[in-house]
Amino acid sequence: MGRHTAEIDLGRIHEDLQATRPDTAIGLSRVGVSRSAKAIRLRHGDGEQLFQAEISCLVDLDPSQKGVHMSRFEELVNEAVDAVVIDEALEVEALAESIARRIVERQGALRGEVTIRASWPVERLTPVTGIPTQETYGLVGIAAANGGAARRIVGVTAQGMNACPCAQGLVREGAEAALLAEGFDGAEVARILELVPVATHNQRARGTLYLGTAGAGAAPGIDAEVLLAVVEDSMSSEIYELLKRPDERYVVEKAHRRPRFVEDSVREMVRGVLERYPDLPDDAFLLAHQENFETIHTHDVEAERSGTLGEIRSDLASIGHVAHHTTLREWLDGRSAGAA
Repeated sequence: MGRHTAEIDLGRIHEDLQATRPDTAIGLSRVGVSRSAKAIRLRHGDGEQLFQAEISCLVDLDPSQKGVHMSRFEELVNEAVDAVVIDEALEVEALAESIARRIVERQGALRGEVTIRASWPVERLTPVTGIPTQETYGLVGIAAANGGAARRIVGVTAQGMNACPCAQGLVREGAEAALLAEGFDGAEVARILELVPVATHNQRARGTLYLGTAGAGAAPGIDAEVLLAVVEDSMSSEIYELLKRPDERYVVEKAHRRPRFVEDSVREMVRGVLERYPDLPDDAFLLAHQENFETIHTHDVEAERSGTLGEIRSDLASIGHVAHHTTLREWLDGRSAGAA
């Protein structure tokens, strides 16, 4: 019995089941592997750095094909990690594009999409005492390949701190009334409130920023470290794993002197990108997302803006409301306004 079963299984191994016709001939939008853990080396400044990453690879599937060859994804990722990264130490989005192009060719697909998510350790100095501390950020590379065309994205995520402007305004009003009742004149009250940070509730926050470009070998020069600086500066204050007392005071005072809503952080990220990359074309893509974790409410809050830079520039020029904001999925699929 066991011998007969083994012989049948061996026969099935030689049959390419993935290439056979499915019972229901419907094409699939995305098929592949997700969360494949890899160690990758990427260019970082003038050197290279080792990252722990998760890689997802997806392709479209023809209606006449039963399945994709899942093992090929792993083979292609390993080949790309060895051949591309070790030899050339490309940026994360370039590695994603290289893998996407390979899987389109080897899987016989029209379109391939690859996402790489890595933990990015960065050594920082505490703001006052200058003590070294290691902070961990998220680094993301996404690429979609369709024939000779490619679109790719570099993204970062960072934690920070936001101080609520609304509650601070209420506390400020109360403090002003109390000081006036105690005999301080208006000028003295204004000076006191200018010198002393006014209390409010704080929110630990997480900002995410993606910036994408289209075209073969798309727009090198988008630096993940620049995007990280934009994200951290969009919040009331950056935060640190290690803080001594002088550092704690600095972070708290900085945050309370720069109160920001979740919406403010998104708009600051958009502004920061436009200021640092003024020459990016209108068909470049931006996604800014902010999530604040509430401390005096049982819910959290979030805000987001996505769209092409052309849409965003139009917003700023007209101070109008654009009816449709291109989404990440639309942009990767080449369905944004004015896309080729």
